[in-house]
Amino acid sequence: MRWDANSPATPAAAVIGAYAPPPFWTAVRRGLVNRCPFCAEGRVFGGYLRLVPECAHCGAPLGLLRADDAPPYFTIFLVGHLLVPGVFWVERHYQPPMWIHMAVWLPLFTILCTLLLRPVKGAVVGWMSALGFVEPEVVPRPAAIRRTPDA
Repeated sequence: MRWDANSPATPAAAVIGAYAPPPFWTAVRRGLVNRCPFCAEGRVFGGYLRLVPECAHCGAPLGLLRADDAPPYFTIFLVGHLLVPGVFWVERHYQPPMWIHMAVWLPLFTILCTLLLRPVKGAVVGWMSALGFVEPEVVPRPAAIRRTPDA
């Protein structure tokens, strides 16, 4: 069975590996705004950072896309590049005491990281869907251990 974004929802097990990934920038942009990378109709998140098991509109198996540590890494990277130049500029021109830096910059870093984490995770999920990572993890089963009686 071939997966089609315009078809009604089908079970995730029936569509795994049977469809073409969406274009890269389209998938990233859709994930960034919390839309299914495949159909742009359903939502990616069921909670703040919890992925839905499958798209409510097209049935794409979004729950199989495990972003793991990439979204926090990219979020910290982006926020650091946005705020660190400001930290250095303020330090150079005003030289405030360290407690003022901590009172201003730590909450700002925390708030920006919290606000950007969800869109960045959606973009990573879109990126992974464009790369075709919607296959289930295959965990090899250990071979049965044959015990032979000692003679």
